[in-house]
Amino acid sequence: CTEKQVSVSQDSKWKRNKSNKPKNKSGSRGGNGGADGAEAKEEVKMEKSEAEAAFPPTFNVSEIKNKQRRHSMFVKYKQEKSKLKIQLKKKKKKERKALGDKAPPKEVPKTIENQRVYDETTVDPEDEEIAFDEGTDEFSAYFNGLTNPKVLITTSDRPRGRTVKFCEQLATVIPDAHVYYRRGLALKRIIPQCLARNFTYLMVINEDRKMPNGLVLCHLPDGPTAHFKISNVRLRKEMKRRGKDPTEHFPEVILNNFTTRLGHSIGRQFAALFPQDPQFVGRQVATFHNQRDFVFFRFHRYIFKNEKKVGIQELGPRFTLKLRSLQKGTFDSKFGEYEWVLKRHEMDACRRKFQL
Repeated sequence: CTEKQVSVSQDSKWKRNKSNKPKNKSGSRGGNGGADGAEAKEEVKMEKSEAEAAFPPTFNVSEIKNKQRRHSMFVKYKQEKSKLKIQLKKKKKKERKALGDKAPPKEVPKTIENQRVYDETTVDPEDEEIAFDEGTDEFSAYFNGLTNPKVLITTSDRPRGRTVKFCEQLATVIPDAHVYYRRGLALKRIIPQCLARNFTYLMVINEDRKMPNGLVLCHLPDGPTAHFKISNVRLRKEMKRRGKDPTEHFPEVILNNFTTRLGHSIGRQFAALFPQDPQFVGRQVATFHNQRDFVFFRFHRYIFKNEKKVGIQELGPRFTLKLRSLQKGTFDSKFGEYEWVLKRHEMDACRRKFQL
């Protein structure tokens, strides 16, 4: 009896499933077979779209957990990206060549320098007020040829070998520069001795952990005094493809991007370290390049290869300066009057605003 009931129930289920199947064949019962098929297709499309939305739209290489596989995928991605970039560049070049004079102007890339916030103290070289200030400031005697610079270079107490070598190499770059051991004297006692021996500049190299980290540049006798942070010092032995040691010829001086009033005074202070009648026979150039308030110093010798080509050799040393403060008068840490002091959290808040 039970076996007959099971067979009857299975037959009834098979009949129900057969009756529920859609009848989409041509010539089937009723005229709505095509409409039912279209609705079924739309339902399938909706299900597919929902399934695709469940997966992330883009694949990120950082999601790969295997380090070697992730690195190889990243290298392939960079190579493909560079190939596309080169192809696009060649395509644009062909288009510009085909258009000729009618080609659109090249796009200027956006950089921090050309997006710089305008400073009210920017100097106009043709301004009469600027020309008057240059003719009457502390450094006018050097540029008029009335005074020749004489520089004393010293260090902090008990300097290490690297700082001593750096001072000796600086003395070969700056003409008429003399290196003296400090012997524990305070700067206020050194300044009167400098004046008695007709020195026009006092340069102090400070160090920390056996590395030069600061420079005090004091103009004598009436100031101003500038304090810089030194970084990225490289001596001559540490430089690749350097030329021979510099000669005693007076070098040429190049000052780049000192555009504000503060930058203008700092640039003139650097220029007054060197005699203003360079000896072109030596073919030596000292460069102070200001970029984003960092002053990069380089010392080169240029070589004429032929009538059109010129080569340069770096002689060293090289270093980077960052202005910390500018003080009126000679060095006075207690009662000195400061013209400008770096306030990092206020002045460095905007990356597009520069002081020099």
